[in-house]
Amino acid sequence: MSGYGKWVGGAIGWALGGYIGGILGYQVGKFFSSGVQIGERNQGGTRSGDFAMSLVVLSAAVMNADGKVLKSELNFVKKFLKMNFGEVQADQLILLLKEALKQEVDVRGVADQIRMNMDHPKRMLLLQYLYGIANADGHVDKRELELIRLIARHLGISLKDVASIEEPFQAGTLNPYKVLEITETATDAEVKKAYRKLAIKFHPDKIGDLGDGPRKLAKERFLQVQGAYEQIKKSRGFK
Repeated sequence: MSGYGKWVGGAIGWALGGYIGGILGYQVGKFFSSGVQIGERNQGGTRSGDFAMSLVVLSAAVMNADGKVLKSELNFVKKFLKMNFGEVQADQLILLLKEALKQEVDVRGVADQIRMNMDHPKRMLLLQYLYGIANADGHVDKRELELIRLIARHLGISLKDVASIEEPFQAGTLNPYKVLEITETATDAEVKKAYRKLAIKFHPDKIGDLGDGPRKLAKERFLQVQGAYEQIKKSRGFK
């Protein structure tokens, strides 16, 4: 069996049922019609293939949100997939993405399915990835922003978490208080408490073994939280 056949075996789980299966199931079957084995779950209960199929479907939805698919968006997705799955596997996923781009994605149904089957840290990582697509050209379109917020709601991600994840992608100066999900009136003790809480919530270890791409995203998010805390510490002069 090819390396990709072994990998995609991990996707023959919940990701090929329901709304996601309705979009990708036929194409996956066409590419990998024989010899596919069921992949093992990681410690968080999500197969790497399930995560990848979720990426593909929601990537298509965000890329289509403003009515045009940009080369910068496609390059962003390709780079992420190649980093995580390697050249050959990424090429196959891009073929699936191109099929998904031709369809109208029921983002509510897809997000509800993901919420039922994927743990919270991975859902937040998925949201961060979607903001990255929207910002691939250096500007997040209003329609993309509205769609991602809708996806976040159906993924079961709180408004505070959404604002925190979204802040680094907004134009202008980053607000460290928004990143830490607090206001500027927070006491020093509350700042420290918020940082400790988010440092645990967004620690890369929370996503399990999904591959180098997701782990890099998780690390970026962790460093954003850490950077916001250091910025507040410096401005307030506490240790």
